[in-house]
Amino acid sequence: MLETLPQVPEDSILGLAAACRADPNPDKVDLTVGIYMNEEGVCPVFEAVRLAQQALVDEETTKAYMPPAGDPVFNHGIQRLVLGADSPALADSRVSSIQTPGGCGALRIGAEIINAAAPGARVWVSDPTWPVHIPLLGSVGLKFETYRYYEPASHGVNFDAMVDDLKQAKQGDVVLLHGCCHNPCGADLTLEQWGEIAEMAAQQGFLPFVDIAYQGLGDGLEEDAAGLRLLVQRLPEVIIAASCSKNMGLYRERTGAAIFASASPTSASALRSQAQVAARRIYSMPPAHGALLAGRLLADDELNGNWQDELQAMCRRINGLRTSLVSKLELCTDRDFSFIEREKGMFSFLGLSREQALALREEHSVYLLESSRINVAGVNGANIDYLAEAVGKVLLSH
Repeated sequence: MLETLPQVPEDSILGLAAACRADPNPDKVDLTVGIYMNEEGVCPVFEAVRLAQQALVDEETTKAYMPPAGDPVFNHGIQRLVLGADSPALADSRVSSIQTPGGCGALRIGAEIINAAAPGARVWVSDPTWPVHIPLLGSVGLKFETYRYYEPASHGVNFDAMVDDLKQAKQGDVVLLHGCCHNPCGADLTLEQWGEIAEMAAQQGFLPFVDIAYQGLGDGLEEDAAGLRLLVQRLPEVIIAASCSKNMGLYRERTGAAIFASASPTSASALRSQAQVAARRIYSMPPAHGALLAGRLLADDELNGNWQDELQAMCRRINGLRTSLVSKLELCTDRDFSFIEREKGMFSFLGLSREQALALREEHSVYLLESSRINVAGVNGANIDYLAEAVGKVLLSH
């Protein structure tokens, strides 16, 4: 039976990262996979996470299954982190959540809930969006439409085009939105624009589904969630996929949450029950370790303060890298790269052609996607000059 299965092409991003690892060039630069890297090129363990982990090892007395909805301390903490400690929706008990295996698990659980309520519903996704969004949501049978979002000419959001496309979204449709630090373009909506989307959702009846994977890596924990919170404040229903991979560094621990803001406590409870049944079908029980660590970071005042300090330092470093990269690129080229400094989070398009992106890889061992999307956090003091010079050479010769 299994001999009939063909070899599947390698994931384009992971394949590029593997090619970079195999490249013998000592000056190679890896700007591919969306993982935060420090100045030494290492994805670090937060000191707050290390302390929480040591305490957990010392105190843990069982390896029994977690509750079906996950760790209650984590669920309480992640709801407050994403929606705000003073959220009226939380005060009104119209929010529920379940712990999931990463943000990907949260997206899949959200898709399961949507398909249970409206089989084969249409999901509107931005152009561009994270490539895994469509297979994750489409695997349950949901259909897709695209709304215009990023405008290469201006290196920003084409909000008029976005609104024009979303005018076609109807009641029963879902609109997938990036909560902050848009992946892959780094161009975010303003709070005023979030308000316009909320008004459209209220009038047209579509359901917002917000993927917030980078809270705290744009402008700050509170600022990055402001648009999402506005939706929850103004609308009866919002689904949220939250991740602790980036802002707590828990990549390999697969820690996330599917959060449901609904019209009443009764519907919130029903949604949690539906989500637990969906999880039972897919992976049965949630993983423990990452959520127990995240729960401690969110519940313990000292650990929480330490974590927030570390996260703010990461955010400042990324924003500083953006400023430095603009300066270096403009020294080595005759182009305006100031848009990089206006963007948020870990990603940016450099605005290069596919041919130029390939030339960077083949001639200079600078690995980025063919779309010219880079992980800004892959830049550091040791490679920034080489990167800027390589871009300058490629722009001159191609």
